[in-house]
Amino acid sequence: MRLADFILQHTEEILVQWQAFATTLHPAAKNMDRAALRDHAQQIVQAIAKDISSAQTRDQQHDKSWGQAPTSIDAAETAAQTHALLRARGGFSINQLVAEYRALRASVLRLWMDRNGATATDLNDMIRFNEAIDQAVAESVDFFNVQVEQARNLLLGMLGHDMRSPLQTIQMTAAYLSALNAGEQVSEAATRLIHSGARMQSLLDDLCDFNRVKLGLGINIAPADIDLATVCADAVDQLRAAHPGRQIELNVEGSFRGFWDGARLQQLLSNLVTNALKYGSPDIPVRVALTVKATGVLLEVANGGQAIDERTMDAIFDPLMRGCGQENSHTGGLGLGLYIAAEIAKAHGGKIEVRSDSSQTVFSVHLPYRD
Repeated sequence: MRLADFILQHTEEILVQWQAFATTLHPAAKNMDRAALRDHAQQIVQAIAKDISSAQTRDQQHDKSWGQAPTSIDAAETAAQTHALLRARGGFSINQLVAEYRALRASVLRLWMDRNGATATDLNDMIRFNEAIDQAVAESVDFFNVQVEQARNLLLGMLGHDMRSPLQTIQMTAAYLSALNAGEQVSEAATRLIHSGARMQSLLDDLCDFNRVKLGLGINIAPADIDLATVCADAVDQLRAAHPGRQIELNVEGSFRGFWDGARLQQLLSNLVTNALKYGSPDIPVRVALTVKATGVLLEVANGGQAIDERTMDAIFDPLMRGCGQENSHTGGLGLGLYIAAEIAKAHGGKIEVRSDSSQTVFSVHLPYRD
């Protein structure tokens, strides 16, 4: 009997074995009923049987070996994709999801060989069956990962939102204690709280911005008519106050009125300068330069010190990168500063480029004029 026909005639027996294996996948399956354990299994098995019995070209075989079979135009999702979504929401791990298909492969082939015996003509059916299983795994894993990432991003969004209120209370209380003039010890403690609160606020802002980008919302900006030179000067003054032991130079050439989001560009500059202070040589000033170009403005942040290696350079604007290969990579942060800076530039229609050699590292921000 051909394998496709065997699957269709013995679907219930196959589903019994699927259910029996799914029952062992704890803790998610512990309280599941029969319907939940068999979720979309029948549709998956029937789709596999249909796939095996259908004609297939060499190109189609190649695509399926890569998990890239064409999607059906009359279905928004395959049974394997829907199964993955429900398994992810049900608390299954990705290893448990893949294990279901591994068990299905073994049980179907074992049942078929026991009932039908092995012949040379069955070889192609076995190959086609394995291709169909692998395609179902590829579809399930892809949708499973999407569901997990979406859940993680929603969690980050809720966490960031819920942390704002208690953090604001801490900052307000610290400011109140600082204004009491209740003695040196209280003042020093209040100052530490204020600095720590500001650092937490910066991390929280980066986390929320990262979450917006991952959810496909992008960095939110509110352009207004501003003097970019004043915006940069204010940001540099704040950075000098936060890093009294370091030298930060600002050079401005030209007029810089235009439509940009001043707060966001302060955040961008702060991230770049903080990165320069973290990884640059402490005895060489960090230099900030603002110059007028034909189509916009150029903002540059330069620091001396060790050159960035090629491996780090290739991924320097990737999220969760924290100076790979740099001796100060243990310093605090989420590794989102440069990523957020690049997204802010992108939201303004601009871009960031970096160059590095043994003399200096320079981050160049190109910002077009906005109407």
